[in-house]
Amino acid sequence: MRIETVAVHAGHEVDPGTGALTTPIHLSSTFEREMDGSYRAGHQYARTSNPNRESLERSLVALEGGSAALAYASGSGATMAVFQALAPGDHVLAPDDAYFGTLRQLREIFARWGLDAGVVDMSNLDAVERALRPNTKVVWVETPSNPLVRVVDVARLAELAHSVGARCVVDNTWATPVLQRPLDLGADVVMHSTTKYLGGHSDLLGGALIARHDDEFVERVRLTQRLAGVVPSPFDCWLLLRGIRTLPWRMRAHCANAAAVAGYLSTHPSIDAVHYPGLPTHPGHDIAARQMSDFGGMLSIQVRGGESAALQFTHRLKLFTRATSLGGTESLIEHRASVEGAATLAPPNLLRVSVGLEHPDDLIADLEQALAQ
Repeated sequence: MRIETVAVHAGHEVDPGTGALTTPIHLSSTFEREMDGSYRAGHQYARTSNPNRESLERSLVALEGGSAALAYASGSGATMAVFQALAPGDHVLAPDDAYFGTLRQLREIFARWGLDAGVVDMSNLDAVERALRPNTKVVWVETPSNPLVRVVDVARLAELAHSVGARCVVDNTWATPVLQRPLDLGADVVMHSTTKYLGGHSDLLGGALIARHDDEFVERVRLTQRLAGVVPSPFDCWLLLRGIRTLPWRMRAHCANAAAVAGYLSTHPSIDAVHYPGLPTHPGHDIAARQMSDFGGMLSIQVRGGESAALQFTHRLKLFTRATSLGGTESLIEHRASVEGAATLAPPNLLRVSVGLEHPDDLIADLEQALAQ
């Protein structure tokens, strides 16, 4: 089935008790035990399982083409679960331009637990190969990257990870399974901050892991979900499952709008650089064209005149809201260096832009008036 059909139907069933087409929200924290000690639907306690979470995880498996999915209370919680499944002395190789929260986990939390981590520019495959070690257990990949919008070759990175017995884990938040399916490219696990495009309406917090194989590693990851209780609420699962139904159509509009905005800004004299993989001038354009079906709704720009000019520009915008996060219906803009702090790789004049579902002509008119002042 095509992904539009999967998004509408996977994880959804007519309620057997009422005939309702919309999945009910199951708020109960506990479930009745049968006389023989079993549970009629397999649910014992909401920390370990819940009907809404079960439905969501079935949907995520179908979307990414995996064997198992685990839903978490946030994308950071899902990321942490991967690292917590490793042992002291294991090595993680991550991109030097990964989402800053991922790198902070490795540096500020897991380094104290004895987990070894290194970073490398993953667009340089030779550098990746040199950075791999016999004890590398996870190669963490992010493409397109946040906020530099670098694009890297998932298939080749998966091959390199497997050459030392490591798992390739791909943060697919920006691309979504509509545009990119890392498991089909050889990756072992996909991570999503479901807060973003999968939810799509800036009204929930969530994360997810989807694995190609439901193996012993996934079972270790599952322990964190169930024993630590880093799970989404039933209502957040319900909201997310509803948001997924329109995901393919929303992504088409996000991509079209972002392409229009990137094209306009790429020729504007007040903009030093536009980082968008849909532009033929982007260093990762060819890889993106090969492994993605479209180029996404995210871009970064560098404003001529430095940090002060970039910040002043954001204050003149009327349709782009200054806010963290991305992937909602509304367009957002954010100065990443001031958010990420001293360790950031973001240039001081860089602004990350999440292009929403407004009409592209209105967005461009807003950018034009803000740049003209």
